[in-house]
Amino acid sequence: MKNIFPMDEYNHKLVSYVHPQNWINPTPKVKYDLVVIGAGTAGLVVAAGASGLNLGLKIALVEKHLMGGDCLNFGCVPSKAIIRSAKVIGEIFKAKNLGIKVTETEVDFALVMERMRKIRAGISHHDSAERFKNLGIDVFFGEARFLTNNTLEVEGQNLTFKKAVIATGARAVQPQIEGIKEAGFLTNETVFSLTELPKSLAVIGGGPIGCELAQAFHRLGANVTLFHKYDHILNKEDRDAAEILQNTFIQEGINLVLNAQILKVEKTNEGKKIYYISNNMEDSIIVDQILIGAGRMPNIESLNLEAVGVEFNDNGVKVNNYLQTTNPQIFAAGDICLPYKFTHTADAAARIVIKNTLFSPFGFGKSKFSDLVIPWVTYTAPEIAHVGLSEHQLLERGLEYETITIPMASVDRAIADEETEGFVKIHHQKGSDKILGATIVASHAGEMISEITSAMVNKIGLNGLSSVIHSYPTQGEAIKKAADAYRRKLLTPTSQKMLALLTKFS
Repeated sequence: MKNIFPMDEYNHKLVSYVHPQNWINPTPKVKYDLVVIGAGTAGLVVAAGASGLNLGLKIALVEKHLMGGDCLNFGCVPSKAIIRSAKVIGEIFKAKNLGIKVTETEVDFALVMERMRKIRAGISHHDSAERFKNLGIDVFFGEARFLTNNTLEVEGQNLTFKKAVIATGARAVQPQIEGIKEAGFLTNETVFSLTELPKSLAVIGGGPIGCELAQAFHRLGANVTLFHKYDHILNKEDRDAAEILQNTFIQEGINLVLNAQILKVEKTNEGKKIYYISNNMEDSIIVDQILIGAGRMPNIESLNLEAVGVEFNDNGVKVNNYLQTTNPQIFAAGDICLPYKFTHTADAAARIVIKNTLFSPFGFGKSKFSDLVIPWVTYTAPEIAHVGLSEHQLLERGLEYETITIPMASVDRAIADEETEGFVKIHHQKGSDKILGATIVASHAGEMISEITSAMVNKIGLNGLSSVIHSYPTQGEAIKKAADAYRRKLLTPTSQKMLALLTKFS
């Protein structure tokens, strides 16, 4: 099976669920109400959600490789399992300050990767072909190709449909670097097949994927060099947040090469030699492995979209605000069409597609993608979480806003946890408590951002958050502190004087 190595008991179990070797495609129905192409997060949610309506719909689901898509097989699940192991090393870094003497640490990389495979296999039944078959969905394995406006082909069989959903996802960008193909490189689809830790690893790309894996592999014992073409890592994030993580990387010993341009790669007896320019200086480095973490490209090549009038470009399938393609009977969801390539966004988009394909034709209101409030997290240490508009976007749009920043160093639990690096930063509309966006840098930022996301979705402002009792001591108390800081700003000089007098004579 492509990219699934080693074939131990756990990967055998995984494959038995997500692409059974003895699977026989069913005989197609005369016409399907809905055909879903791609069984990653978006496709699975559309298919299962439509089936769960109990309307007697005829539904087909097509997958050419592994059900579960990137999230289960090559993304969220395996990466977070490895990051969890690496987090233990991060705790050991702090042990001395916490009064714990650690005399010896040994990382069993093979066991780390075995644990990852065990976890992945253990939850794969949720995305299994058998489960979806039991939901009444016809599951087809093979490459889908549109033939006409209402027909596509899979493994020589024609599937006729009323509506279709494209959810074929995206994959790692193949780098256009001289010699790298011959030298060999890893992507998110192959790095989780490693069983031996590379002594030295070059990570190309300082975005979320590159940063997460660079820190994890470094903590697990690899000598990591991170190449990034901009002057600081995570260049799309809040600059203050990116600076904290960059300083953490430097302190931990990750070699950062910024303003980098890779010239070429050579395979030598010593390893893979990377020639590059950084800050106008030419240099080179030899590493055992190269990991590409620089961008994603849509999986559109084999779909024959021209045959059904679905427009696309290098970013993927073109959709309107209702996730409808240029063919009104065909919709799209997930990484194939969205700028936010996250599992939770694919899930939310799939729910929009279910409503807009099955309910809106009967007079129910349509759902808009632009109405979503989308958080995201970079799972480094510390984590960086964001929701809503960034400072850059606020300035770009000419919106008047104010910012409240609470450093984690002022939060009692963060001090007790020895986790004071970071902050809670909330942007609110000037003259109002309406929250426009937020960035959190903290050990548990991914958990904390949900409170602000919930407030934004339910149109609760800083006044509302200020009235919420937060357990003490928790790191989430930083959000309460930010809301209280807003309330204090409402006090006019006159009211402050009155309060001072009342306090004096009480």
